Amino acid sequence: MKAAIVGAGWAGLSAAVELAQAGFRVTVFEAARQLGGRARSVEVQGHRLDNGQHLLVGAYRETLRLMRQVGADPDRLLKRLPLELSFPGGPLPFRMRLPRLPSPWHLAAGLLTARGASLAEKISAARCMRSLQRDGYRLGEDCTVTALLDRHGRRGSLRRHLWEALCLAALNTPPERASAQIFANMLRDSLGGGSGATDLLLPAADLDQLLPAAAARFIEARGGDLRLSCRVEAIDAGPMIDGERFDCALVAVGPQHAAALLARHTETAAMAKMLAGYAFEPIGTVYCAYPPQVALPFPMLGLDDRPPGQVGQWVFDRGALCGTPGVMAFVLSGHGAWEQLDNAALAATLQRELAATLHARLPPVLWQQVIRERRATYSCRPNLHRPAARTALAGCWLAGDYVCADYPATLEAAVRSGVAAAQDILLSAALPAARRASADDGNSAPRSLRHG
Repeated sequence: MKAAIVGAGWAGLSAAVELAQAGFRVTVFEAARQLGGRARSVEVQGHRLDNGQHLLVGAYRETLRLMRQVGADPDRLLKRLPLELSFPGGPLPFRMRLPRLPSPWHLAAGLLTARGASLAEKISAARCMRSLQRDGYRLGEDCTVTALLDRHGRRGSLRRHLWEALCLAALNTPPERASAQIFANMLRDSLGGGSGATDLLLPAADLDQLLPAAAARFIEARGGDLRLSCRVEAIDAGPMIDGERFDCALVAVGPQHAAALLARHTETAAMAKMLAGYAFEPIGTVYCAYPPQVALPFPMLGLDDRPPGQVGQWVFDRGALCGTPGVMAFVLSGHGAWEQLDNAALAATLQRELAATLHARLPPVLWQQVIRERRATYSCRPNLHRPAARTALAGCWLAGDYVCADYPATLEAAVRSGVAAAQDILLSAALPAARRASADDGNSAPRSLRHG
C-alpha cells in the first residue's frame, strides 16, 4: 500500500517509520530543504546550531523507543542527569535536585533538601502533589495554572522556581494563560512517574542526529521516498497529491498549515476552522560564544527574571552538552518583554544577566546569533479543543503535537501523535482485508459442497 506523509517534522517522520516498518511504500513531502520541522538544526555563520535548545525528560518513552528503533542510540545522543533546578542569582539562590529514588520518595527527598525555600512551602508542595495524585491528576474543571496554584495556596520561591518554571518550560505558555489540566498531565508522567521519568535528557548532539537523520535512513532503506523542497498545496479526493494516487494520506504539519489544506474539503471544513483559530507562542534562542574556558556549574541554569528589566529564563552550556566549549544557549519561552528588544539589545541583556547570576565578569563574546521562532508552538490554554487523528475525509489522517490531547506541544507529543495515527492507518487497512478473508471463507464452504 502507498502512504503519503505531508510534513517531515517529528510527527510525520514517526508515522513514516511505523508505516515503513509495516511494509507500506511511504512518500514524505516536506516544503523545507531539511527534515525536522520546528525541531531542526541550522547552519549559522559556519556553526551547526539547533533552531531552539530542546529539553527532553525520562518520561519521553515513545521518543526513546523510536530512536532505538531507527538506530539512534539515546544513551549516546542524550546526556541523562537527575532533574536539577538551579537559580543561583537573586537575593536567595534556589536549588532543588531529585535523587534517583522510586516515586514518590524522589520528590519528597528533593523537596526536603531544596535550598532557598521555607519548610512551610515544602510541606505545601508535597500536599499539592498528594492532592493531585489522590484525584488521579484529573481536575473537575480546567483553569489556568495560576488559578490552580492560587487554589492550593502556592506562594514564594517554590511557586516561582518549581511550578511556574516547569509550566513555562513544558507548555511554552505563561502560567496565567496555560492549561492546568495539561500541566497536571505533565506532572503525572514526570514528577509522579516511575524511576527515571524526571531525569533530564539533554541533547549531546544536534537535533538532526536525535531522530530525523536516522529516521530518514530507516525509511529509505525500506523503499520510502523523501521529497524535500516539495510543498503540497492541496490534497485531492482519492487521496491524490499532484496527480499521484495514494491509499492514505497523513497531514503532519502545523495547525495553521493543516487548516489551509483541510479547508478545501466540506468534510473537514469544521476541523480547519477550529485549527485556524489557534493562538501561538514564540520561542527565542540566543547563542553567545565565549572563550572555551567559560562554563556553567551545571549544564542548565535558571536566570532570575523577576527584577524590572530582566528577561532571562534558562541558559544551557553547549560545551558540556555538545562538545562546543564556551557556547551558551539562552532560551526564552512564551510571549514576554524579550520580544520588544532587537537582537543586539536582547543578547547584551542576557549576557549581563548571566554575569550577575554567576557573580563573575565574563569575557567579550566572540560571536552571537539570535533565532526567533514566532509560532514555535500553539498556546496551550484551558479547554483547548484538539482534533482527532482520523478526519472525516476518506483516507486522510492528521498528526502533530496539537493532536495528542493529553500533552502540551513537546517532541514526545509529536512522536506519540505520529505513532498513533500510523497505528490507526494500519488498523484501517487490516479491516477490509479481514472482511475479504472472512467472505472468502464463507463462500468456500458452499462451493465445496456443490462440487462434493
